[in-house]
Amino acid sequence: MTTPSGADASPAEYQEILYSVEDRIATVTLNQPARRNALTFRLRRELIDALRTAESDDDVTVVLIRANGPSFSGGYALSTGRQPDPESEEPESEEPKTKSYWDDGTRPERWIDAEEFDGWTDQWARSCLRDWMNVWELLKPVVAMVHGHCLAGGTELMSLCDIAFVADDAQIGYPPVRGMTSPDIPFFPWRMTMARAKYLQLTGNSVTGAEAAAMGWVAKSFPPEELEERTMRELRAMSHIAPSLLAANKESVNQAYEIMGMRTHFQQAWTMHSLSGALRPGARDFAQRLGEGGLKAALEWRDGPARGEGFL
Repeated sequence: MTTPSGADASPAEYQEILYSVEDRIATVTLNQPARRNALTFRLRRELIDALRTAESDDDVTVVLIRANGPSFSGGYALSTGRQPDPESEEPESEEPKTKSYWDDGTRPERWIDAEEFDGWTDQWARSCLRDWMNVWELLKPVVAMVHGHCLAGGTELMSLCDIAFVADDAQIGYPPVRGMTSPDIPFFPWRMTMARAKYLQLTGNSVTGAEAAAMGWVAKSFPPEELEERTMRELRAMSHIAPSLLAANKESVNQAYEIMGMRTHFQQAWTMHSLSGALRPGARDFAQRLGEGGLKAALEWRDGPARGEGFL
């Protein structure tokens, strides 16, 4: 089976997602449950391909992004060579820095691998922004249905969706800011109040789905056993609105945020991400511990003090 290399793959070729259409709803399912749906380069490319497929399908009105397994997504994959223990309670999260990530030919579109740009232009953070802005710019509304862990890159994907419905007990946060880098996409100030944005970005603490709904980060939260049924009720009703009107209303809201400077803020985020991940004192401490003691040791160094105080 060949790996999709652009926007012309068929759903039958997808390896890390599932794609289906029923009753005007296109469903994209992250399908790497043993890896907590780590956002590999391949999964990202397949997801974008599926979004573009849905956008061009006249039988689709709205797109749902969901996930198989115990978590929506633990974030960007740390390792492509070692499969984590499926029973581990530690989800994978941020973030690939080694060449093994693109040896299989699935690196993101417009990744510039050249001596003039390596090491200072942060192709990684730029690629994250380019990928998830596909969600923002899609003519059709994209809805995330989130359960379990939704961490780091998973929150970037969720936060760029037009609407997010989450389980009350979901755990949502960005722990890499405790010891690695600033966010690839600094969405916090655009999704909540300054007080909440600073608290979550400075501490790396997670909140429950119910708390995320209360602070306005997501649209609604539901009891976990009701999440799918109540999300689908919302989508079935929305799917009867004319796609052209949905597109106009989505663009109307997006324009407001773009006028306020959201896109410019996002486009400059790679500079702070690069400085915090490469040039600040201690920037490589997490990577060093990852190499010496493995993922659990590195996560304990990063998250242990917060966990010891009762924070996730």
